[in-house]
Amino acid sequence: MNNDSVATAYTTVDGQYVHELEIKRSRFITYLRRVESEGQARALVAELRKKHFDARHHCSAFILGADRTAMRSNDDGEPSGTAGIPMLDALAKRETASGSADLSDIAAVVVRYFGGILLGAGGLVRAYSESVSSTLEAAPLLRRERLRILGVEADYAAAGRLENDLRSAGVQVLGTDYGDSAATLRVALNDDATILTGFNDRLATLTAGASHAEDLGTEWVDVR
Repeated sequence: MNNDSVATAYTTVDGQYVHELEIKRSRFITYLRRVESEGQARALVAELRKKHFDARHHCSAFILGADRTAMRSNDDGEPSGTAGIPMLDALAKRETASGSADLSDIAAVVVRYFGGILLGAGGLVRAYSESVSSTLEAAPLLRRERLRILGVEADYAAAGRLENDLRSAGVQVLGTDYGDSAATLRVALNDDATILTGFNDRLATLTAGASHAEDLGTEWVDVR
């Protein structure tokens, strides 16, 4: 994933999701999986070729990167343009809860078991598009945001209470690291000066000035 990306948020699938449609006796089994590289996307195709070794087609499409800089598709033996491209369009044009088409780091593979009835070019386009679209309708999705990460040091005795207080205030705490002499809470905030100032003020109030936030840079964070 490109950490210098202009994008600050996007949507991806939460792990893997599988959905099946039957269209004119053909079975279309769609797998959606979160991936972060072309290698992972191709590994999914290889995995499903082994699992569904008796299927006629294993068509695929994937989108990678916060700015969706990599988009690929493969018809895997179906007539050119009737499978991979409709699948990719279904991913690329899907509007999410963000109100925009921002799916990325996602791979789709449609495994087709031929049912003996030819669908024709138009029928294949609709079948592969519908297979991915209907799977997206049911799949669990999550937001990824590029957030400012702060490290907040606290005494062992105070760390648990401080974490609870911050979570109660709506602050995303990624976890707590325990060192030799103190604990460090890793906190994620929107990279906005006003929000950072507000957090520092809240932290000073909660700890009576005993804890301070150290800027650890920015990271991509799953926001559920």
